[in-house]
Amino acid sequence: MPHPVTESSLTDDPLRAVDWPVRTERLLLRRTTAADIDAMWEFRRLPDVGMWIGGAPDTFEGHRARMRRRASSLVTVALPGDGGDDTVIGELMIRIEDGWAQAEVAAAARGVQAEVGWSLDPAFQGRGYATEAVRAAIDLCFGPLGLRRVQANCFAANEPSWRLMERLGMRREAHTIKDSLHRSGEWMDGFTYALLAEEWNR
Repeated sequence: MPHPVTESSLTDDPLRAVDWPVRTERLLLRRTTAADIDAMWEFRRLPDVGMWIGGAPDTFEGHRARMRRRASSLVTVALPGDGGDDTVIGELMIRIEDGWAQAEVAAAARGVQAEVGWSLDPAFQGRGYATEAVRAAIDLCFGPLGLRRVQANCFAANEPSWRLMERLGMRREAHTIKDSLHRSGEWMDGFTYALLAEEWNR
């Protein structure tokens, strides 16, 4: 029996303001389906990907369960194909969050920013697809989603990720020292990058 992660199950999604699917020069970004989640298993279980992502379950069912829980923030990155078929090559996270605020103005800070994240099948790395996808995600955040701030986090050792953020003009706002426990057992440094809508629009 298929699990319920379908387009219709995402109607209460905070990303519903976007007119999906979204096309970039080479990519198709769309809401994640059950079939996409199954396809993502093929690259998310690879050591080169799993070493940097937040959760890398070692079973297919564990992967399915984790990704279903994240469905409201997931976007599939695909290469369009002939006849309407496409190839899933990665995934984006666009998680809308509240900004920090003092109690008296907390209502005005609800749902005003997003954390973005991504992973890409290593077979398609080195071609600029991740940069193109994340650029589109930022465009969505500051366009139809109407957000004021976007941020992204990574291990400091994950140089490809923070290099990508810098290519897109994101600003390094924090370098934390051994605050992030890696599944290897090592406490690692972390980076936080961010961008404001007015900076992107310039």
